[in-house]
Amino acid sequence: MDEALSQLIRISNTVGKDPTLVQGGGGNTSVKTADGKYMYIKASGTALKDMNTKGGWRRLRIDLARSVVKDRSLAKMAPQRREPEVVNRLLLACDDKVKTVARPSVEAHLHAWLDKCVIHLHPSAAGAYHNAKNGRAKLDRLFKTETLPPLWVPYTDPGFMLAKRIARLVENYQRKFGRSPAILFLHKHGLFITAKTGDGALQLVRKVIKRCNAPLRQPKTGIVKPVSKDKISDAKSCIERAFSEATGECTTIWYYNNDPIADFLHQKDAGKMLSGSLTPDELVYSNGPAMWMETCNSQSIAGRLRSQIKAGKKHSVAFLVKGIGLFVAGTEKMAPTVRDIVLYSIFIRTNAHRMGGIVTLNKRQEDFITNWESEAFRKKLAAGKK
Repeated sequence: MDEALSQLIRISNTVGKDPTLVQGGGGNTSVKTADGKYMYIKASGTALKDMNTKGGWRRLRIDLARSVVKDRSLAKMAPQRREPEVVNRLLLACDDKVKTVARPSVEAHLHAWLDKCVIHLHPSAAGAYHNAKNGRAKLDRLFKTETLPPLWVPYTDPGFMLAKRIARLVENYQRKFGRSPAILFLHKHGLFITAKTGDGALQLVRKVIKRCNAPLRQPKTGIVKPVSKDKISDAKSCIERAFSEATGECTTIWYYNNDPIADFLHQKDAGKMLSGSLTPDELVYSNGPAMWMETCNSQSIAGRLRSQIKAGKKHSVAFLVKGIGLFVAGTEKMAPTVRDIVLYSIFIRTNAHRMGGIVTLNKRQEDFITNWESEAFRKKLAAGKK
């Protein structure tokens, strides 16, 4: 096995098993070969923890991946036409013996501009800052002692436009500092770590997360109170009825409760904090933030779900009920992913709220992601569909 592929699998499995770093099929990783010609990268929609020697990755020619970003004609295309073309070109850049429908990560052309080993994550610790009004200023202070400061990337639609913007920002950074950035914070998106080796990248991930976490409020522990089976059962039935009535879908309702959930339910501004989608992944995997409910009323829930659908939005699949816990509508495979996204979301919202306020995706940004075929593809794979 190529050493680059071996490194890719190892770093992917290491970070992928921690839901505070990455959730569902989100995030991606890549490692370039010693000759600089090829790049092994996570396949789109694959969970990092599931990558192995048999699958979950593709090998691309770096020159062809970079050529996608350099093609000026793509920038002139409408997104609906451009993004499928980019997907096709990245598939054509693949040079391996993979015979499945696996696509290279939708951000493969972005990785081509960074160092040898790249780890892209959606950590809750970083999200607390990149989704806060005063988050960038806080990060500047946290990392002011670094010889090479982190690169801040303003929010850009994922896909081609993000790759193009990062390529330009990296070139500017190289001119100023003489090398590529090792840490990139993406506004309302996530964290990129780049290094010469897999171990170096993992070490830097741990360093950045530890530094980001230090000033943040952590959930209180030992506060979960027993909830009667009758209360849980009644709430499940209530949500199931409302969901069926509003969407016409029959679904299973799953229940979760732990310290982070109980801690959030106790916050006086919990309901107000659950407004707007934080990141592309929250919108893709959990249809936006969880719906807050002071009490469980099926007519009220159904009405709110219908209002979402009428407004052209994705309807909620997660419900936080005060005094009871988190309920998720979905399959056995998808429910844990939605749960992890909600845990990620409430941690970010709690801390961003304390840093000047929460910053969410605007309507145009949400519409782009909702209509982006690549995100629909990722969610389909996460749900176990071919």
